[in-house]
Amino acid sequence: MSLNDAYILITACLVTVACAIPGCFLVLRKMTMFGDAISHAVLPGIVAAYMLSGNIGGWPMIFGATVIGLALTWIIEFIHKRMRVSADASIGISYTFLFALGLILVSAFTRQTDLDQDCVLYGEIALVPFDLGWLEIPRQIWIAGILDLLLIAIIVFGYRGFWISTFDPSYATVAGLSAVFWHYLLMAMVSLSTVTAFESVGAIMVVSLLSGPAATAALFSKSLTRMIYLAVIFGVVSCIIAYAFAVYLDASIAGCIAVTNALTFALAALFKRVFRTTV
Repeated sequence: MSLNDAYILITACLVTVACAIPGCFLVLRKMTMFGDAISHAVLPGIVAAYMLSGNIGGWPMIFGATVIGLALTWIIEFIHKRMRVSADASIGISYTFLFALGLILVSAFTRQTDLDQDCVLYGEIALVPFDLGWLEIPRQIWIAGILDLLLIAIIVFGYRGFWISTFDPSYATVAGLSAVFWHYLLMAMVSLSTVTAFESVGAIMVVSLLSGPAATAALFSKSLTRMIYLAVIFGVVSCIIAYAFAVYLDASIAGCIAVTNALTFALAALFKRVFRTTV
């Protein structure tokens, strides 16, 4: 394995971890498609960050995407609760509007950069080794690594709040915990994970990283902690297997990762069903 291959694989694993951690809460809260909505809707924030900073990566882009992700959450809640529109319709109306707006901004204002529709939709993780940062290590590795540490810290220090607000929102209110605060914090985490994965796998594949490992882990977990651990393990193993297949087939790395996530879930579900039947 060459150094470039190692960089690509490390990036894929770090991005997968960044998506698997908040993905567990999305699966438990039955909000997986909320993650898909955010992964598309943050595009205007990314373009706005580029227009203001002149950079197509780094912290300005992450900040812009996070702001839009929180704005999307508020818009969906407003349409659903104030206008009395169903939750699924609220998500559909909100995220398609923001995503379409982002595509218009990309095509109109970023023609002189490599930020285009193909980059946004599909991503290209194979280009990671050519965007070097500090100590000649790819910038995406630094960003994804720092984000992983941040997400882990948030989960460790906010475990009780996330646990109670996820499994019993009513009790959270009685216990003096704000379910709204933990909801918005989770959406901020999803937004951060999404924009980190943009350059690697694009918007379309992000939902696979958010839902695949977490859904697979949920099949074998009775505790939140175990689910998070298993989601990270399943996600990383899937990345390694997917990368091997992508190299062998000379195919899209992001596409192979998404397919492997789906096959891993299918095999896990089949294994669990057969095991239960046998027992």
